[in-house]
Amino acid sequence: MSLANPEKPFASLRFRPELSRGRRYPELAHPYRTEFQRDRDRVIHARAFRRLENKTQVFPAGVSDHFRNRLTHTMEVAQIARTVAATLGLDEDLTETLALVHDIGHPPFAHAGEDELRRQMERFGETFDHNLHGLRIVESFEARYARFPGLNLTFEVREGIVKHSRDLTPGESAELDGYLPHLRPPLEAQIIDLADEVAYNTADLDDAYSAGLFRIDEVLAAVPAFAGIWESVEMQFPGAEERVQFLEALRQVINLLVSGLLDGTAAAIETAGVTSVDAVREHPRRLVCLTESAAATGRELKRFLHRKVYNSEELLKERHRSVRMIAELFAYYERHPESLPAPYREQAEDSGPPRVICAYIAGMTDGYCQRIYHELLG
Repeated sequence: MSLANPEKPFASLRFRPELSRGRRYPELAHPYRTEFQRDRDRVIHARAFRRLENKTQVFPAGVSDHFRNRLTHTMEVAQIARTVAATLGLDEDLTETLALVHDIGHPPFAHAGEDELRRQMERFGETFDHNLHGLRIVESFEARYARFPGLNLTFEVREGIVKHSRDLTPGESAELDGYLPHLRPPLEAQIIDLADEVAYNTADLDDAYSAGLFRIDEVLAAVPAFAGIWESVEMQFPGAEERVQFLEALRQVINLLVSGLLDGTAAAIETAGVTSVDAVREHPRRLVCLTESAAATGRELKRFLHRKVYNSEELLKERHRSVRMIAELFAYYERHPESLPAPYREQAEDSGPPRVICAYIAGMTDGYCQRIYHELLG
């Protein structure tokens, strides 16, 4: 099957809005927007979504105005995911909504912040997971509507928040048992994890090159597919400056990975022989996948980024600073829960200070966390 065919190849697997299990609090249908379009708009207008603008993706704010933050990364994931959904014939609105909401639960300071909050909560026999925190945001923390708490999103969007990157195990959490842990999520949700991977592998390479963390010859030696593309770019544009050649090559790497995602998924669907949304859900494995060659390129990019970027001296120094800040803030609020804002103080009386402190810090932007830290701890 050629994905260049204008016919939607897997339209029978599209999760149509009328298949939705609905909202926790029933609402009348909108006259001209589907349920998933309404969900998308609610996510975009959420305060937690806006806060992503001041949350670190990889490089902290202030290093450069050109580097990605968590919000611009989210937009890039949405663009890739929607392209994949449209090409396969799936629901573009559901896919876009899931891409826009997939990082809404991320704490400040990227994965270093998440790791530190997890360490703090393990002292109390609990944990922190940004996907579960994202679910809590859209279920209750956002307060925008008079008729219900949270955003009252459809079941499929809430399910996708907690299942887009991993399958659930029945019984692992009472909070998640209502999200069909024995079934796979729809294809629209399965797209998000790999669209996310394509986006951050290539964007982080772009930002790291701008930051001067590696030389072109180093990435060519580490990623053979990039080297092949680079040779072609040099032949086509011999007079272009290196930065422009790099961007031209990077654009082709993105195309290689997205094409690999489309081809790998199409092959998996055809091999599985699924013909309905229910069959996708009941299949023993996820069907959205990369071809082996594209997956190999993704793994090579990841290894290179870990070696030259994520574990670089510059980022490690910043990571240690942000981890210490979160740990000291957490300890301060443990000693002085009365310093929490009024709504959180009230919640702490019901569910205990540690979980509330964790939720409060997780909702902070990088800038607000730094400001509060200096106000409280000097």
